[in-house]
Amino acid sequence: MSEHEKAMVRHPGTRQEPRDVARLPKAHLHVHLESTVRSSTVRELGGPPEPEGPFRSFREFADQRALVRERLVTAEHFRRVALEFCEDEAAQGTGYAEVTFTAAAHGERVGALEMPLEAVLDGLAEGAARYGIECRVLLDHSRRRSVERLRRTVELACRHDGVIGVGLAGDESHPLAPFAEVLDEARDSGLRLVHHAGETAGPDSVREALTLGHAERIGHGIRVLEDEELVAELRERRVPLEVCPTSNVLLGLVPSLAGHPLPRLREAGLAVTVNTDGETALAEEYGRLREVFGYEDEELADLARASIEASFAPEEVKARLRTGVDAWLADGKAPGAEV
Repeated sequence: MSEHEKAMVRHPGTRQEPRDVARLPKAHLHVHLESTVRSSTVRELGGPPEPEGPFRSFREFADQRALVRERLVTAEHFRRVALEFCEDEAAQGTGYAEVTFTAAAHGERVGALEMPLEAVLDGLAEGAARYGIECRVLLDHSRRRSVERLRRTVELACRHDGVIGVGLAGDESHPLAPFAEVLDEARDSGLRLVHHAGETAGPDSVREALTLGHAERIGHGIRVLEDEELVAELRERRVPLEVCPTSNVLLGLVPSLAGHPLPRLREAGLAVTVNTDGETALAEEYGRLREVFGYEDEELADLARASIEASFAPEEVKARLRTGVDAWLADGKAPGAEV
């Protein structure tokens, strides 16, 4: 018996046809702009073709993404990929996104520190006007890079209203501790702090992100189940996890979607949000959860609600998206969706 058939036995009143997950309003909290560049755009800019099959290591993944980033040179390049991001996300049902961008690294590379971020913000503003999606920016910084660059990142974030926070990303074998003083300054300035942790390293990395890093959400966090005390702390504090199942498989961090810990994270009572890392489309990610884990529409709606509540969106945006989720469950269509 299939998972869908089992669900029908458990809930005989369930409608036969599942609702369209692309119409489910949701927030997208963990997505790297540079990973969302369309294959056609990469080709037009002379970049490498999309890799075939899973990456063999996190380093191979990072190196491939670096080749894409190098193709972004002019303000029009950065504006274009931000605008295309908005169009693609809106088609997935994303009503609000917090998109991660490595602004300082790009600025240093092209010799104009402010230009890449300003161009991206311009593209996101145009995308909001065209496609009805609201976006904010999180600036990330590789743990392998200098404390001085993180400080420049924080300074950039403070100068631009469209930026709401900063965070550390990359290989967790490089500790967060050297950046603690700058992260203190970022917190004191009012920036939100969200770090990658528990992705390529275990619970100690998550603890470091929570303590020295003042993390309000954890990027990935799939290894927290290795420590029951940490799970209890995250559950009590309601610290959300930004879980990216397909990305974790592509990077070889879990063997398969069927073996992904997302259901166990939810069963542990943790605040779990579904995201893509930029490696797939958000509606497709929700669809895979339906297919692989047998999640019904009510469970998918709960995940969408979790993403909304975990976001740093203004309350009026959250309220609008909550209403949209309720409407989706009521009749399968978000407000304003075409019949």
